[in-house]
Amino acid sequence: MTDHDTPSSTGAARPLRADARRNRERLILAARELFAEQGVHAPLDAVATRAGVGPGTLYRHFPTRQALVEEVFRDRIESLSALAGELLDAPSPGTALRTWLSRVLADAGVVESMAATAPITFRDDESGRELSCHELLRRSGAALLARAQEAGEIRPDLTVAELIRLVAGVLAAAGFHDPDRVGPDDTGIDRMLTLMLEGIGPRTSPG
Repeated sequence: MTDHDTPSSTGAARPLRADARRNRERLILAARELFAEQGVHAPLDAVATRAGVGPGTLYRHFPTRQALVEEVFRDRIESLSALAGELLDAPSPGTALRTWLSRVLADAGVVESMAATAPITFRDDESGRELSCHELLRRSGAALLARAQEAGEIRPDLTVAELIRLVAGVLAAAGFHDPDRVGPDDTGIDRMLTLMLEGIGPRTSPG
C-alpha cells in the first residue's frame, strides 16, 4: 500500500509512479485470474490478497467492483487484439491463427462473464469509430484468417463469422457451459480446437 496510488476514476490523472503502476498491474492480473476461476463476483478482498496488496490500495485504484471489471475486460480484449497484430508477422499463418484462437479460448471465461456487465467500447484509431469487443475481436480474427487462407493453410471459403461460430462450438463441445464445470478444461478445449482446425484445413481431392 502506498500514498501515491491513484484511483482509476480520476479522469486525466497524473502518470502513476512506478510502485503504484506495479500495484495496479498486479491487481489486474489477480482479478483476471480470480474472475476466470470464480466469476466477476469473486471477493475483492481475495483479489487484493492474491495481488499482495492491502484493500486500501485496491480501492484507491478501483473504487468500485465495476471499475475493476471494466479494466480487466479492457485489458483482455486489447491484449488479444495486440497479439493478433503481432502474429501477422509469424512465419506460419496457420500456426499464428491457432495460437490466437487458443488465447481467445483461454480467456473465454473472463470475456464472456464481463461482456454483459462491462459494455465498454474500443476506439479505432484509423476510422475514429467506437467498436464493441466483438467487433474488435472479429476484425483481429479476420486478418489472421485471411493470411492463413492466402497461404493455403485454411480452406478459402471459410468466413470470419463462421470461424467465430465454430469457436463457440469448441467451447460448447468442451463443456464450457456445463453448470458443474469447475475451472477451465484446457485439455478438452485444446482437443476440440485441434479437431476444428483439421476440419477447416485445405480440402484435398479424393484419390
